[in-house]
Amino acid sequence: MGQVLFIVWRESVEALLVVGILNAWMNQNPQGRAGKPYLWGGVALGIALAVLLAVALFSASTLMAGSQDVFQTVMEFMAAGLIVQMVLWMREHGRTLKKELESGLADNASTANWWGVTTLVAIAVAREGSETVVFLYGMLGSADGQTLLHMSGAALMGLALAFLTFYVLQLGGKVLSWRLFFRVTEIMLLLLGASLFLAGVEKLISMEILPALIDPLWDSSALLDDMSPAGGVVASLTGYRAHPALMSLLAYLAFWAGVSGLFFWRKRRQSA
Repeated sequence: MGQVLFIVWRESVEALLVVGILNAWMNQNPQGRAGKPYLWGGVALGIALAVLLAVALFSASTLMAGSQDVFQTVMEFMAAGLIVQMVLWMREHGRTLKKELESGLADNASTANWWGVTTLVAIAVAREGSETVVFLYGMLGSADGQTLLHMSGAALMGLALAFLTFYVLQLGGKVLSWRLFFRVTEIMLLLLGASLFLAGVEKLISMEILPALIDPLWDSSALLDDMSPAGGVVASLTGYRAHPALMSLLAYLAFWAGVSGLFFWRKRRQSA
């Protein structure tokens, strides 16, 4: 359940960041207080959109009951891709996000048109919520009732931890800075993305769409067994395998090569 807690925690913090910046500006500027109902209306709309996506996904999985493995594999690859996209987006916009949001709010306040705030918040909350839905479905699409119960508990813990993290980050860097938070969680997210990508590749191997090549390539269970409680957490969060197939290892390396290439390309494009 470590994956669930981490994803809900990180995604909730990002949504809280946007809502928190807007709410703080409105509290500090008298002309902004009129926008409060539009702000919280956007939050409600964003949550509703994320719930609709969840319903649509589970409905689609029911309709594709005969192709459940294919559907789950696609969702795992989508979740891995979304993680990479999210990390790249935060790297590009994280430094200027607060300034951009406050500038937009000042424009809305001057014209007394707050519908842009509703749209912005709804998109931000729906984006984080929908990414959470895709991630969780990719990880636990075939979960039974007991697993879903544990998943719900982990999700609630992640949400509570997100509010605590947001409070600590609002202390102004005395305990933990936003920069450090995003750098550490970037690494954790990319490791999780690699784990999801590897899980998708392993499903393709089990469906005999990809060859295993050599299986297993080695046995490191004496050092850390991925079937043990501790090893299972490491495996789910990083993609560690005690008995990897050669194809799995090649896929894992290809993921990191692709991510490194994307980061290098983005850096060159920004410096050009």
